[in-house]
Amino acid sequence: MKKTSTRLADGRELIYYDLRDDTVRDAVDRRPLERTHTTSEIRRDPLLGDQVAIASHRQGRTYHPPADQCPLCPTKGDRLSEIPDSSYDVVVFENRFPSLAGDSGRCEVVCFTSDHDASFASLTGEQARLVLDAWTDRTSELSHLPSVQQVFCFENRGEEIGVTLGHPHGQIYAYPFTTPRTALMLRSLAAHKEATGGENLFDAVLERELADERVVLEGEHWAAFVPYAAHWPYEVHLYPKRRVPDLLGLDEAARSEFPQVYLELLRRFDRIFGEGEPPTPYIAAWHQAPFGTLEEFEGVTRDDFALHLELFTIRRTSGKLKFLAGSESGMNVFINDVPPERAAERLREVAS
Repeated sequence: MKKTSTRLADGRELIYYDLRDDTVRDAVDRRPLERTHTTSEIRRDPLLGDQVAIASHRQGRTYHPPADQCPLCPTKGDRLSEIPDSSYDVVVFENRFPSLAGDSGRCEVVCFTSDHDASFASLTGEQARLVLDAWTDRTSELSHLPSVQQVFCFENRGEEIGVTLGHPHGQIYAYPFTTPRTALMLRSLAAHKEATGGENLFDAVLERELADERVVLEGEHWAAFVPYAAHWPYEVHLYPKRRVPDLLGLDEAARSEFPQVYLELLRRFDRIFGEGEPPTPYIAAWHQAPFGTLEEFEGVTRDDFALHLELFTIRRTSGKLKFLAGSESGMNVFINDVPPERAAERLREVAS
């Protein structure tokens, strides 16, 4: 992998990740952009104890442009985009309309391929490995920023999810705090460790799931299963079999096997609802341990946390979505219409 860092016309950082070491990246951003000004602010809810990002500048972000005006495609002639070069393998750049900025963190866009009509599932194994390496590199770099406490790599796919740009891409949020969902995991981890005299909860969950009927697929270094208490109609958790706290901890064997396992999972997701159905909308979310000390979670260290990816769709059946209505949105109590065992069975049925 070759990494080349440059700057866009408004001062934002852009990084090319290339498969070939001899690739030269010297294209200049020719757009007449002024430096961006953001109004991101983090406010704490005194009752719930969580944080909310207030980012009014995002109201003006690009919204469903036609394909020939996509800002994530490479620059072609006089059609100027966010990527100055005429081609790329993988590119990462600071979001022009970030939810988090400055002391409030950082937001980046990850373009998986220059092919506007592709998807992550259509990538080759070599391309998917390059994305993994880019995620890992950005996790490392962002973790060193003074304001950053947790790095979250994720992909939103599909208009039903709220995606406003059709080009295959994901995002990275670098938060200045430990996110509420991760904090819940850490509290459960600490409580289980104390109650069992030191047993790791993630290890116990993985062992139990691999012995049950909800396993979707299993490799030498990765395992994918529908969790016992799945929140979403079709939800898969992907774990490396050797527990590591973040993407940086993966060894070469796990990195090499990841594309094969993950691409197969994504392709099965597109087949869940049968032939002729539109692509399955989904969210793919990497859960990594926060950086720094975990003093508020007594007895827990970063190494106790288990890196894993959660992949889920809001589509519950053909033509119907799972809405977060009263119970989910009002009380955070999910109601799942698809039994996890049936979801796992379906995901096995649609294997390549």
